[in-house]
Amino acid sequence: MPAQIKISARQIMIISALFTVGSAILIVPSGMALVAKQDAWIAALVGVGAGLLILYMYSKLAALYPEMSLVEMMETLLGKWLGKTVGFLFFTLLFINAPVPVLFYLGNFMTTQMIPETPILAVNILFALIIVFAARLGLEVLARSAELLFPLFTLLYISFVGLVVSNIKLENVQPVLEAGVGPIWPAALSFFSTVFIPHIILLMIFPSSINRSDQTRKAFFIGSLIGGLMLVVVVALTILVFGPDLTARNIYPSYALAKKISIGNFLQRIEAIMATMWFISLFFRITLYMHTTVTAIAQIFCLKSDQQLVLPLGMLLVILSIIVYPNVPYQQTYDTKTWIPYSLSIGLFFPLLLLCIHGIRTIWSKKKTASKG
Repeated sequence: MPAQIKISARQIMIISALFTVGSAILIVPSGMALVAKQDAWIAALVGVGAGLLILYMYSKLAALYPEMSLVEMMETLLGKWLGKTVGFLFFTLLFINAPVPVLFYLGNFMTTQMIPETPILAVNILFALIIVFAARLGLEVLARSAELLFPLFTLLYISFVGLVVSNIKLENVQPVLEAGVGPIWPAALSFFSTVFIPHIILLMIFPSSINRSDQTRKAFFIGSLIGGLMLVVVVALTILVFGPDLTARNIYPSYALAKKISIGNFLQRIEAIMATMWFISLFFRITLYMHTTVTAIAQIFCLKSDQQLVLPLGMLLVILSIIVYPNVPYQQTYDTKTWIPYSLSIGLFFPLLLLCIHGIRTIWSKKKTASKG
C-alpha cells in the first residue's frame, strides 16, 4: 500500500477552495444565464446552500470512518470484493466524466480564445505533462504548492473583480424573479452538480490524510464556501456587465469580462494575465482528480506504490480529452442532459446508500449483542 501522507487543515481548506472554483469559473455563468436569465446569481446562491448540505453528508460519512479513504469505506460497508468492484467502477467512470472533460475545456478555451492556430492536442499534452509531474510528486507537494499559489490566485481574483466593477449596470439584473422561482431550481441544480458534487473524491484524502482531524470538517466547509462564493460573484458580475442574453450566448463569459477591463488608455488587454487565475484552479482540480484516482486504484489492487500508474493514466487523460466531445454542441448537450443525473447518482444517492448500509449494520450488530446478552 502507498505510504500514508499527512497534510494540515489549512492546506485542505486551500485545496477545497481551489477545487471548488476549478473549471466552473469558465463554464458555469453561461449555462446558468441560459436557464435563469437575470436571476442566475440567485440560483448560484441557492446552489451554494445546497452544496453545503451535500458537504455535510460527506463530512458525516467521513466522521464515521475517520481513518479510512472512500475506497476503504466501500470495502468495509459492501464487503471486500463487492467494495473493490464498486470502487473500481466508481473511479473509472469518474475519471472519464470529470478530469477528461475539464482538460477538454482547457484545450478548447486556449484554442478558441487565445492561441487559435495551435492544435488542441498540443495544448492538452503540455498541460497533462504538468499534471502528471505534480501527481507523481504526491499530495504533500501538491498541498504546499496550493499554499504558495493561493495568495496569487486571490490577488488576481480581487483585481479582476475590482477592475470589472466599473462596468456594471444594475438594470441588467432587473426585474428580479421576473419568471418566478421556477427557473431558479434547474439552474441551482446545474451549479450544485458541477461545483459541489465532485467533492466526493476529496473523501480519498479527507479526513484520513489530515494531521488535525478535529479541525478538518471546519476547514473543508470554509474552503468550499470561499470557492462557492467566489463563483457567485463571477456569475453576478457577468450578468451585471453583459446582461443575461449576451452571457448565455458566450461560451466563456468570465474571460470576456476580463477583456472589458480598461482603465483609461493605459491598463487594458490584460485578459491573458487574468487567465493565469483560471489555469491555477484548473490545474488543482485536474491534479486532485488524477491523484485520487491513482490512490484509489492502488488501494483497490493493493499496490505497494501508486507512482507507476500516473504516466499511463496521464496518457489516457490526453487521448480521452480529444475524443470525449466530438464538438461543442455535443458537449453542451452532455453537460445539461447527462452530467446532472450522473453526478446525482454518484454524489448524492451513492453516499446516501453507504450511510443507509452503515445504519443497517449498526442496528443489526446491536440486535445481535442484545440477543447474546
